[in-house]
Amino acid sequence: MKTRQRISVIALVIALFLTSGCSGPIGRSATPGDPAELHVAAASDLRFAFEELGARFEEEHGVKVIFQFGSSGNLAQQIAGGAPLDLFASANRHFVDELVASGDILEETVALYAIGRIVLAVNRSSGLSVSGLEDLLRDEIDVIALANPDHAPYGLAGRQALETAGIWDTIRDKLVYGENVSQAMQFVQTGNAPLGIIALSIANVDELDYILIDDSLHQPLEQQLGVVSHSNNKELAQTFGQFVNSPDGRIVMESYGFIIP
Repeated sequence: MKTRQRISVIALVIALFLTSGCSGPIGRSATPGDPAELHVAAASDLRFAFEELGARFEEEHGVKVIFQFGSSGNLAQQIAGGAPLDLFASANRHFVDELVASGDILEETVALYAIGRIVLAVNRSSGLSVSGLEDLLRDEIDVIALANPDHAPYGLAGRQALETAGIWDTIRDKLVYGENVSQAMQFVQTGNAPLGIIALSIANVDELDYILIDDSLHQPLEQQLGVVSHSNNKELAQTFGQFVNSPDGRIVMESYGFIIP
């Protein structure tokens, strides 16, 4: 119980750190409509790939891309509430489709840009070795990190995989939820959870080993993007979306483990 309480405190600290501006403030520091800045709401699984793409886009177009990373569900709520953002890149199509229906995303700009994969990641210093989800039933594994499935698509995919494997009800008391998949990864990376289910795209860090989870165990993580209807930089936002789906952009996305549709 003490371990779970400690992780809850760490989750709060990380959440405060993330929202304090490490991934870019949600407000604008420049005049609205300033073509020198582009504000992108992006799912947490995109952090490494989009930071690289953002740097390349800035070099090629002279435009600074400011990212707001988070769970797709939370970002969708912010966009629906009128947050000053230009482009939304979701970890699944559901949230984009909902924003199209509400008029917050321009339907003609929507594009499928990637299909994600989930992995079972283990902290190397934990001494654990796993070969599949059934290993989560072992008594010595008492904490498992997962993004909150209520608003994080990778957490939902993890839950679906555990349900399909028939072990969700047995291991659910071992779960500690991250606000998003990046935070779930940090729990494992720091050793506060010995292992967890996270995105392949952020699993390649020094502290982790991982195995792919069979993608037939969960619904496809079809990732869509679209331009925010109240953006002052619609054309520029669409240019960045097209850049993600360009041949060069797809090479970058593939290098982080995404399947290109």
